[in-house]
Amino acid sequence: MNRMSTVLTVSLGLFLVGCDNASHEPVKPLTLHGQTMGTTYNVKVFTQGKQVEGSELQQKIDDALIAVNASMSPWVENSEINRFNGLNANEVMEISDDFRVVIAESIRLGRSTKTLDVTMGPLIDLWGFGPDKRPTKRPEQTQLDDMRAHIGVDKLVLNEQGLAKTQNGLELSFSATAKGYGIDKVALLLEQQGFRNYMVEIGGELRVAGTKANNKPWVIAIEQPDAPMGQRQIHKAIEPGNNGIATSGDYRIFYEMDGETFTHLIDPMTGMPVKHELVSVTVLHPSAMTADGLATALTVMGTERAKAYAQQHDLAVYLISKSDDGLVTYASKRFKPYL
Repeated sequence: MNRMSTVLTVSLGLFLVGCDNASHEPVKPLTLHGQTMGTTYNVKVFTQGKQVEGSELQQKIDDALIAVNASMSPWVENSEINRFNGLNANEVMEISDDFRVVIAESIRLGRSTKTLDVTMGPLIDLWGFGPDKRPTKRPEQTQLDDMRAHIGVDKLVLNEQGLAKTQNGLELSFSATAKGYGIDKVALLLEQQGFRNYMVEIGGELRVAGTKANNKPWVIAIEQPDAPMGQRQIHKAIEPGNNGIATSGDYRIFYEMDGETFTHLIDPMTGMPVKHELVSVTVLHPSAMTADGLATALTVMGTERAKAYAQQHDLAVYLISKSDDGLVTYASKRFKPYL
């Protein structure tokens, strides 16, 4: 795999790569790109000789992503998520099928990992990584304790009638799962159109299926986490098969305060930013939404807890950790076949 050159930089921690002679491949993919969810999307489809009107397919993709964004974006005034956030405790809101899929998986992951919490937006704001500006001083323990008492997926009630909260002021944020769901939605659309060989990327998360031209596999490279600032280097190339791919890490977003360095990831169990040696987590999963959520959750756990969780749940996980001797890597048993 060392014959690769970068074709498209796609994320915080991933690169889509191809062979050096990719420009001479006899079959070119249909390539579509646009904007969604405050970021960009890229779609590559090998149509296997099928006649495709690119503008029509792009319109279908745009329509699907507009619907997801209208449901789950806090920046859309009357979105489902904003309407739910404005509800009082014990008021039940009917929800769309899209919203139900995302909240159900978010609750499942929250209960299973204990480190992914879609209600912790106000806690993130308190530490300075929400839409509000960064704090000028470290939050007091009493503030953190009070905030933690008012968040948690255990305060959500999902049933056939819809979704409710048991705590006034509880709010949702799908920042760890909505992009992944958008990718899954586009992938489903492509498969419904009869396409089996494609790549979908939104804001750095990916899902690939099938192969490229001449049965060449899709190759994705994990970014080197300690590359010099402003540079992006390949750490490891993988062939992910038919999977979603997500990478999370603390090496891009941080700030210093009172002589300490704080990351952008917060442990909902403690209310504190994580401070450990795990700097990059890559997860492969058939669902990009699940991969996205798991990558965040495992990063919060730290190396040893993440290893144990991956082994317990038979997950395809690749970890990069800092040590006194440099970077240390770990590939779970399920991940190794993709290396």
